[in-house]
Amino acid sequence: MPNAAEIIRDSIAEFSRVQNWMLGIEDKNSAVYLSMYDRYLELKITLMSLGVNLLKFDKIEE
Repeated sequence: MPNAAEIIRDSIAEFSRVQNWMLGIEDKNSAVYLSMYDRYLELKITLMSLGVNLLKFDKIEE
């Protein structure tokens, strides 16, 4: 069972990857972008619930 530090580490890495992929997509209404946006929100909620401050790390403007 992963501990909180491992969950945070893995979630931050995935959050960063998803954001970078999203920033490369021009069509914000495409199925691919919207699917990534769903994952982005899941990761953001997870990290925020674990107390991670995403103010400087979040590159996506909602």
